[in-house]
Amino acid sequence: MIVSDDLPLSRADIDRAAHRRTETDVVDTALRTPSTRIVLVRGGSVGTTPERALAYRTADEVAGLAHADDAEPGADWLLLGEDTDGVLYLARRVPEPDPLPLAGEPSDVLVHRRVATAPTGWTSLRELGAALDGAEAGLATTAVALDAWHDRHVRCPRCGSATRVEQAGWIRVCVADGSEHYPRTDPAVIMSVVDDEDRILLGHAAQWAPGRWSTLAGFVESGESLEHAVRREVLEETGVVVDQVSYRGSQPWPFPASLMLGFRASAVTTDVVVDGIELADARWFTRDELATAVASGDVIPPGRASIARALVEEWFGGAL
Repeated sequence: MIVSDDLPLSRADIDRAAHRRTETDVVDTALRTPSTRIVLVRGGSVGTTPERALAYRTADEVAGLAHADDAEPGADWLLLGEDTDGVLYLARRVPEPDPLPLAGEPSDVLVHRRVATAPTGWTSLRELGAALDGAEAGLATTAVALDAWHDRHVRCPRCGSATRVEQAGWIRVCVADGSEHYPRTDPAVIMSVVDDEDRILLGHAAQWAPGRWSTLAGFVESGESLEHAVRREVLEETGVVVDQVSYRGSQPWPFPASLMLGFRASAVTTDVVVDGIELADARWFTRDELATAVASGDVIPPGRASIARALVEEWFGGAL
């Protein structure tokens, strides 16, 4: 499986134009250029057309929008990239009228609530991702990831002072000590675990709605190899021991800042004992069992835009 061919969210066919970020007037130049395309972004969603395609705006069309932070010049704008025709792509950050709470519920629950409550004209990246082509998926993913990073890093982690935006949204600089801070990416492993009988192991997370099942996943710890993270996460969550681990592909997953690294792992043991904390249940499925459960609605598989779905369908041998 080549994930970049199967999952639109893993491709970014528009050049990221990193060489232009240091141009102090790159955003102003883009806004004066009629061909520039602007994507609206806010809280994990992007601006869309009634047909739920990515909606591009002009500078005039976004001139009256509220500012992300009136006290922070440049905070509204993110340089997403430049295509082969020289067209620049910007994201315009739009503040949320009713921001989600920063604490009190798991982030995964909050993300799903945001999907359910997105107003007309805005579509969550989770919903939109599978419908976009590679170039637009790359634009939307980058916009959502950067917007989330800016929301969470208005203060310097070294001294707590305010930070200012530089390099067209790709750096924040502390106003007190001058330290530079860059968008973060948190590596996470996600794996299809398959036993000697060619069954796949799927889990149901404790905070998920009934019926939702997916592949196992977890964050890579400091000082840990990816292969070790796969083995550790599977053992911790299900008690299953795996040995052979093979890399299958990756997908940026900005909820808020993950890079999902996909693997297939071979199970040495098959007894399942869930941890009861992250996973409420886990079980082995044959292809017939999974197909029947999905058809009946007893199992809700991972979303079509996710690398989890690609890993499951690679094992399954086709679309679910």
